[in-house]
Amino acid sequence: MPSSQEKSSPFELMTGRNALRSLALAGGVALHAINVYVVTTIMPTIVHSIGGLAYYAWSTTLFVVASILGSALSYRLIDRMGPRRAYLGALALFCLGSLICATAPAMWWLLAGRTVQGLAGGVLLALSYALIRMVYESRLWPRALAFVSAMWGVATLSGPALGGLFASLGWWRPAFLSLLPVAAALAAIVYKLVPATAPASSSAAGVPWGKLALLACSVLVVSVGSLSHELAWNAAGVAVGLALVAWMGRLDVKASSRLMPTGAYSTRTVLGACYLTMAMLIIGLTCEIFVPYFLQTLHGQTPLVAGYLTAVMAGGWTLASLMFSGYTGGAVVRLVRCGPVVTTAGLAALAVLVPPGESGQVAFAALCLALAGVGFGIGMCWSHLVTRVFRSAPAGQENLASGAVTTLQLYAIALGSAVAGMVANAAGLADPGGIEGARTAAAWLFGLFALAPALAAWSAWRS
Repeated sequence: MPSSQEKSSPFELMTGRNALRSLALAGGVALHAINVYVVTTIMPTIVHSIGGLAYYAWSTTLFVVASILGSALSYRLIDRMGPRRAYLGALALFCLGSLICATAPAMWWLLAGRTVQGLAGGVLLALSYALIRMVYESRLWPRALAFVSAMWGVATLSGPALGGLFASLGWWRPAFLSLLPVAAALAAIVYKLVPATAPASSSAAGVPWGKLALLACSVLVVSVGSLSHELAWNAAGVAVGLALVAWMGRLDVKASSRLMPTGAYSTRTVLGACYLTMAMLIIGLTCEIFVPYFLQTLHGQTPLVAGYLTAVMAGGWTLASLMFSGYTGGAVVRLVRCGPVVTTAGLAALAVLVPPGESGQVAFAALCLALAGVGFGIGMCWSHLVTRVFRSAPAGQENLASGAVTTLQLYAIALGSAVAGMVANAAGLADPGGIEGARTAAAWLFGLFALAPALAAWSAWRS
């Protein structure tokens, strides 16, 4: 059996130099992810302190746009600065953004800080994928990817708790400073263990600023359209955003300086099929943004319980990642094909279980199982899909291919969130609203979003 398919043990990531390497790679993701949940939790407190309620949503919008730009630029930073300096630079940028936010006298200042934080976070996320390919043997790639993915589960549990603690005390400024010691400790590990140089890739051709601008405009248009309460404006935002990204793709195919590797835009290639599968899985997952509202409105759960029940999705992803990352050979093929089916089944089950609002023990257990199943299906196949991307990358475009995973993931989140809001509003979430509106919206939202992982099941067979 080839070395790339040799079995691995999870303990190999936790011993010797690999232990610190794993901490360095997963630490960047954890830093970004925990920051996301902390800020989400303390934003009401911030608005109460410095005002700017009208720009509340822009804190997330600008953060996401900057994250996408950061991930798209990450592989060029690796080529020009080396992995170590790129990582340390991203950590320094994150600390700068945190300091700007902590000292914000008004909302515009905070938005500037959030943009800087997002740029740094995008680089950190993309670097985690790129460095896995550089510092580990290929047989350990799925294990390392599962370990990094697990950081989102950790952040889902710890981020709201940390943010809630600061919010309850009214100390929103120290909340931004609380992660700076973690960043400093992480920088010390990175300086010691992350390689200073890496093989150059074809990204050295230059930065495609025009295509990056189109991608950023696409996210902004979709996000701005989703802020409206009018369905027509929601649909127009999504349509224009998709048109812009399609234009960007047409330009990218013929360009010498690319945003996506060769073959990424065709499902006839392994690379393109993997990218499509991952994008559809993430879009399916984004309907989770409405889960806390449905659980509170229809099932009578408290905000705290509803929030942690929503975290069951992330928990399912983490559990499956750790369970199945060590599989090899034909088992990997079955996992990649079955994962999207499990996610589809989970969303379809939510479309049936959430609207009635039944509170019996059996119904509640089934609801929890469906929530876990949505994330579990993604966790079954995610690390193996990313590993296939690594191994299918064209020669000289390895850094580009790994960075594109994060860019695609972040764009899918932005697009999926906008479409989720559009579907929910069109189905009656706000009009007629109330319990009846929530029931109709839940049925349509989960039912339609089950189509995304169903499409992923088709592309998974092609991959």
